Amino acid sequence: MTTPQPATAPQPLWAPGPERVAHARITRFQDWAAGRHGAPGIVPGDPAASYRALHDWSVRAPEAFWRAVAEWFDVRFSSPYERVLADPAMPGARWFPGAALNYAEHALRPALDPARAAEPALLHLDESHEIGTVSWAELRRQVASLAASLRRLGVAPGDRVSGYLPNIPQAVVALLATAAVGGVWTSCAPDFGARSVLDRFQQVEPVVLFTVDGYGYGGKRHDRTDVVRELRGNLPSLRATVHVPLLGSPAPDGALAWDDLIAGDTEAVFEQVPFDHPLWVLYSSGTTGLPKAIVQSQGGILLEHLKQTGLHLDLGPGDRFFWYTSTGWMMWNFLVSGLLAGATVVLYDGSPAFPDTAAQWRVAERTGTTLLGTSAAYVIACRKAGVHPGRDLDLSAVACVATTGSPLPPDGFRWLHDEVREDLWIASVSGGTDVCSCFAGAVPTLPVYVGELQAPCLGTDLRAWDPAGEPVTDEVGELVVTNPMPSMPIRFWNDPGDARYRESYFEMFPGVWRHGDWITLTSRGSVVIHGRSDSTLNRQGVRMGSADIYEVVERLPEIRESLVIGLEQSDGGYWMPLFVQLAPGAELDDALRDKVRAAIRAQLSPRHVPDDIIAVPGVPHTLTGKRIEVPVKRLLQGAPLDRAVNPGSVDDLEVLRFYERLAAQRAAARP
Repeated sequence: MTTPQPATAPQPLWAPGPERVAHARITRFQDWAAGRHGAPGIVPGDPAASYRALHDWSVRAPEAFWRAVAEWFDVRFSSPYERVLADPAMPGARWFPGAALNYAEHALRPALDPARAAEPALLHLDESHEIGTVSWAELRRQVASLAASLRRLGVAPGDRVSGYLPNIPQAVVALLATAAVGGVWTSCAPDFGARSVLDRFQQVEPVVLFTVDGYGYGGKRHDRTDVVRELRGNLPSLRATVHVPLLGSPAPDGALAWDDLIAGDTEAVFEQVPFDHPLWVLYSSGTTGLPKAIVQSQGGILLEHLKQTGLHLDLGPGDRFFWYTSTGWMMWNFLVSGLLAGATVVLYDGSPAFPDTAAQWRVAERTGTTLLGTSAAYVIACRKAGVHPGRDLDLSAVACVATTGSPLPPDGFRWLHDEVREDLWIASVSGGTDVCSCFAGAVPTLPVYVGELQAPCLGTDLRAWDPAGEPVTDEVGELVVTNPMPSMPIRFWNDPGDARYRESYFEMFPGVWRHGDWITLTSRGSVVIHGRSDSTLNRQGVRMGSADIYEVVERLPEIRESLVIGLEQSDGGYWMPLFVQLAPGAELDDALRDKVRAAIRAQLSPRHVPDDIIAVPGVPHTLTGKRIEVPVKRLLQGAPLDRAVNPGSVDDLEVLRFYERLAAQRAAARP
């Protein structure tokens, strides 16, 4: 599969001015690293050449690059490292052996600055949009007090501590206190049902569980006391449950009160742990089995997130960092790491579109957000709903809008440019829970081209490979990373011999990380994401990314969302249906079918035109909002629902039952 290249080079939608380039932290880092660590110097007047040279150095000389990152951000090693990278082989690369540090200690350093102690570390709000503030000094005090309470409860380095909490300050405090004592944090959002949570937490056997009595969403209160009771009854490893009364309920029998555990005023104590000591466990979506329990290290996350927040997102003191997320998604962990850059982190607990679609823009306005992170789906929803954030709200503080979760289609770029502000840095980024970071995305000194991520990230040797393992440019290939990154998993929990870990990333290309996405690396150095390669469409030997079809189809106002599947048939044929969830008032008649086919034929190719277009009540998603393709394919191939998908991983099981009934009808109709 190839990506058609235009006859003339496209013009950027946006480019930073000379002053912005000069003041960007990544520019200052490169100039400093050139004098201290042998990095290539700035190319005067050519930011693109400067970044290309810096990126090339970062992957050719990883020890020099990561040493420079550690020094630039003044990482405090309480015991020195023997070398930066002792073994570069994947999996199993050993970073900074001998070093000891603590992630939470670095996250709370601004509290030690008398000039900053009273400034806000956290701004938090719910659907009422009333803003609460937690200062740096108060955040450090609460973390220190809770860490002392955890130690009194017997929590020791390596013990797991779990949170069934929404995106509220208590969740941040609990994560940091867990890291401070050397524990291992893990969390699920309270919209997860009991089975989904137990599929995750039972794997890691937590000793403490932080819970809420419920949460607010979409203007309603959702009580979770029954779920909490079920969790407590099915986690025999628990020594304590801590109750956060978000809805005002008293603590259940045997549970500890949150306020009691943070009441102290004790000196902060940060356990000094090895660089590769576990920091947290994240989980894959688990659509076809138990979620993978992905373990990442204190040191690896610290360095990777310092690089991402401080260099790629250009965050620092004075910035306000808001990403719409929940505690069940890696972006929440990434959001908390905004503290490492000294930025104020904005926590929003509520629906992304309540009381109307403009809700996230209102949060940004109310909080003075400088970097707003959201999803591509939200941007497109705003476009379709006729939202005008730049006209109707004061978003003058917003310097950057970043998107992830799925590729931002060209119409999304243009809408942000036209409806927020022309001088807006649009950063479409792509990475994964697997590394809790980005492979490609934001670079504050580079131009933005419609439909493209700006560049591969520093320290990430990102390639597009063909099936033979040969690199390709301006063609679609497998996303691979050929060098280790510090935030790659140190292991999966309960994975003897790292068998599942190796199978997940290193089976196709031994020693090379294969992520499972289709990408194009352009001649300009930018990146295009085409969708998951494990749900590849393959028509007449031509591979196609589903994301390319979604981009075209969902541009039509009649289509709310879509899902395309390719099925190999027993007679050697290939059936490619397109399922469409219609916008209110739309009807899937012959005229709309013709319109969809014509759009795909004109904007992609005749090979992309589906065999059938079928109206559906909805498109299934994982609990973190990603479209489910492979389980639907399995249903249509005849697999029973409980074998095609882990029911606890799906946002709406009734939607999947529609596809199950459709599969049964097709099977019954076959001769």
